[in-house]
Amino acid sequence: MASTGNMKGFYRQRKTTATKKSSKKSPIPTVIQTPATSSGGRKLDLQSECNESEVVLRQFDLNMAYGPCLGIARLARWERAQRLGLNPPQEIESLLKSGKVQMESLWGGRI
Repeated sequence: MASTGNMKGFYRQRKTTATKKSSKKSPIPTVIQTPATSSGGRKLDLQSECNESEVVLRQFDLNMAYGPCLGIARLARWERAQRLGLNPPQEIESLLKSGKVQMESLWGGRI
């Protein structure tokens, strides 16, 4: 059985030294606009982007069963999936051909 002697001798204590603090204040960091944080010249209106048809199209964009959505328009992706026999939803085609929705995918212009 180990002895429970003086623990101060086992763990070395470090001496604290008083350091002189500088009287200068650190500068306040500035916010830098990067492509990830900026809107790329377009107005960010998150409320208008979240209507019902856009929600359905975003689900289509995120569904990898129809292939990747980067670098391709939504309609072209739907047509490619149709040609490959992947049976994309007809609702998506009607939304895209109506022209009232955004043709770029969810990631278009952001990545």
